[in-house]
Parts: sequence; structure tokens; C-alpha cells
Amino acid sequence: HHLTMKVAVGQLCSSSNTKNNLRTVYKILNLAIQNQARILFLPEATDYLAQNAKHSLQLSQQVKTAFLTPLVEHIKALNQSTYVSIGIHLPNDTTTKVENVHLLIDPKGTIVSRYQKLHLFDVDVPNGPILKESNSVEAGNTITPPTLIDDVANIGLSICYDIRFPELSLKLRQLGANILTFPSAFTTKTGDAHWEVLSKARALDSQCFVVNAAQCGHHDVGTNEKGDTIERISYGDSIIVDPWGTVLAKAKKFDDKDLSVDDDSDYFEVIYADLDFDQLNKMRTNMPLSQHRRADVFGDL
Repeated sequence: HHLTMKVAVGQLCSSSNTKNNLRTVYKILNLAIQNQARILFLPEATDYLAQNAKHSLQLSQQVKTAFLTPLVEHIKALNQSTYVSIGIHLPNDTTTKVENVHLLIDPKGTIVSRYQKLHLFDVDVPNGPILKESNSVEAGNTITPPTLIDDVANIGLSICYDIRFPELSLKLRQLGANILTFPSAFTTKTGDAHWEVLSKARALDSQCFVVNAAQCGHHDVGTNEKGDTIERISYGDSIIVDPWGTVLAKAKKFDDKDLSVDDDSDYFEVIYADLDFDQLNKMRTNMPLSQHRRADVFGDL
């Protein structure tokens, strides 16, 4: 008996319309179920992308009723055996900001794990966008312990920019993770330079599978008060990497000529991989990094 698990990664281009985004999620979920994936991984901000902090706060007010509750009910009604990992926004109770959260939903529609993004993307990319996530997002301050599925896959939750901080991955590995997942909406410039190498690096230094769903393409977030179309583009290139750093599957990038849409003009694609946990365990045995860590020097990671 070989310890394997089939996973799916859904790539889409979320707009500021939560209803349309949910419709696309349902299509992706149907495909994942048809292909008998045990877990479907979806990107950060699957519920919506916004123009700015004010817009995000407005949109976040409707996420529970217009996106999360129907999604959970839908999963429940399908009565299948596919878990869903998804990034969404929820209003923060005490501030005027939103929480950028990563949820793991079981096949019964129960939210079994919740992680709030620790590292916020406050960056002025040279010749690129100035992005200050902290304008609209309340940072989390706790690591969510991994969730065990089928006594095989132990899933550590992170989000996007977290991928640049190896200590979070190492901590999740120490807590038992063997899959790390960074649902993302990477900018095209940093995506082009760093996305794939970061995905591989986290797989190598934690000896985990890295399963990364990404937003892809030009997001329709509407026009501002002046009537200007606001441009938001995400890199795409969703990726599944094994603990040896081998890429098992990849989706398209934002500049691919062939980002086809369906009859509702929704763009999405789904990639799959069979994760081999016997192979992962063998790798960890052959190169026992966790035993070689110098906690006496670096402290407990």
C-alpha cells in the first residue's frame, strides 16, 4: 500500500464581484471532484480583489453572506470527499481593517482550520506598484498548527508574502507539516523573479510538498471615482513542488496567449498531482535535516 494523495490546484482571476468569483469556484470544485482530488487548493483573495483599502473594507462586509456561507452550504450539499483550502477576507471585529485569512474546509462544510496572514506586503517595488497591505489588513499573530488529513497529509497554512520568511515554514515542519501551502496573488515583477524559486526553496528547506494556488491575469476591479480603470495584475504560475524541489505541475502565467475563458467569460484552470508520502518520508530519513538543526545555537525553530 503506497501512501499517496491526489491534490488539485485551482487558478483563477478574481474580480471585485464576489458572486462571479463564487461561480468560478464552483466550476473548479466540480472538476476537482470529478478528478477525485482529496484536497482542492485555491488562491489568496479568491473572494475578491479590491481597488484600495476603502473598497476592500466595503467588499469584506458581504463576504460571509455572499461568499463564505453559500460556499460552505454548497460543499455540504455536494456530499463529496474533497477538502477546500481557500484565501478570503473577513472584517476585523475591533478595527476598521480586514483579516486576510486562509481557511481549510472539510467535505462536510466545516471550517477545520483558520490562519490569519502574519506578514503583510508593504513594499515599494522599483519601477512597480507601491503596495501597502497594512493600510487595509490587520496582521495575525499566531501560527496555526497543521491539520492532519487521512493520517497522511499534514497541512500547514500560510499566505502569499509569508513564503519569503523561512522561519514560518520551518516552524510548521517542526509542528508536523508535510504539505505547505501559500495561496497567493503575486505581482508580475516579483512573480517573474522569485515565485518559482521561493516555492522550491520552501520545499527544500522544510522537506515538504509545496502546493501553491495563485491568482492569474488582469483583475476586473472596476473604475474609481474619476472613471479610471484600476489596473491589478497577478502573476499566475500556480505550482506543485515535491520535497526534492521537483516541479510536479504548473499552471499558466498572466502573459500566456492562451488564457481561455468559458461561456460566462470566466477564466480558470485546474492542475493536479499525486503526492507520494512514502517518497517524502524516505527523503527525510535519508537527509534528516530536523535532527541536524542546531537548536543550541539558533534556538528552537
